[in-house]
Amino acid sequence: MGNTNRKKVIRVGVVGVGRGQGFMRGTSGPVGMKLVAICDTWKERLAETGKKFGVTTYTDYGKFLEHDMDAVVLANYFHEHAPFAIQALDAGLHVMSECTCNATMAEGVALCRKVEQTGRIYMLAENYPFTAFNMEMRRLYRTGEIGEVTYADGEYNHPMAPRDVLAISPGMNHWRNCLPSTYYCTHAMAPLMCITDTMPVRINGLAIARPSVTEQTVRVNDPGSVILCRMNNGSVFRLFGGGLPGHSNWYRIHGSRGAMEITRGPGYYGPGQIRVWHDPWDLRPGELTERTYVPDWPEHADLARKAGHGGGDFWTNFEFANAIRSRQQPYLDVYRGVAMSSVGILAWKSALADGQPLEMPDFRKESSRKTV
Repeated sequence: MGNTNRKKVIRVGVVGVGRGQGFMRGTSGPVGMKLVAICDTWKERLAETGKKFGVTTYTDYGKFLEHDMDAVVLANYFHEHAPFAIQALDAGLHVMSECTCNATMAEGVALCRKVEQTGRIYMLAENYPFTAFNMEMRRLYRTGEIGEVTYADGEYNHPMAPRDVLAISPGMNHWRNCLPSTYYCTHAMAPLMCITDTMPVRINGLAIARPSVTEQTVRVNDPGSVILCRMNNGSVFRLFGGGLPGHSNWYRIHGSRGAMEITRGPGYYGPGQIRVWHDPWDLRPGELTERTYVPDWPEHADLARKAGHGGGDFWTNFEFANAIRSRQQPYLDVYRGVAMSSVGILAWKSALADGQPLEMPDFRKESSRKTV
């Protein structure tokens, strides 16, 4: 992270006039982007949003890609990101995609190949690593204070009132009503991977059926799941999420000589505190057995506080713009993005086999991609 050359304004188009407005609002200021076009098939909302932002509107994605711009942000349907990203990369545009890269393993392979072929920047717009507490835990982990990760928890369980569920997923065939609960795992997984710089290599998944929850809506998917990930350093990550009763957005890291977590409490993220602790027999000079504090972002805190998703809607745009200007792929590049997206796919396959472990391919290697 950090500042790069900001002389060139990056012309960006956004797909999706619902969720996409979070990205549209965050293009100016230190991000150094200029919104020039938007695209959606929802004609009434598209016209309204185009007028609001004063930009060109398109209902045809192919025509949209012909607009004079440098990059595209994809905030379209969850399961459609990879085909749209590949088409944009083929058009010579840089791409940032919302919180999953691929809906199938084959799509993940195709996306990796396309990024390599075109040389364009690709970023997963996973926003939860950019909360103040997750960025602070990333910084703290890199000081070595808690040692190397041995075990970690990531929870993104987001229940909603049945009326609200029906409002955001109208119609029997809406993707939210059919999506396996394991698929929406990146909010739980991404912070842990970013904090510890590890990659998943083996996946176990179990789904949680609860008819008393799902029968209140038209959803046919299970409302929750638990995923175990063996990571490439031998550690184990546990992911819990879905829409089961009892909201939880929580992360904990156990290292080889200490641990840290965000504290639980009322509110969407709780009180926003970090707790760090060590066993008394393993203290180093100057260390405390335990401390708790409220962290802040390392820079641009005023802008992050105004943005959605705990500051993530600012930071994802900021990091994407920095990557384009530096011509260096971002930390949340196509390989990490596809791997964490594929955790959900493999976890669902595992759940269908009552938790059978499945190997994660190395998406950097063509020989491993051929096993998909």
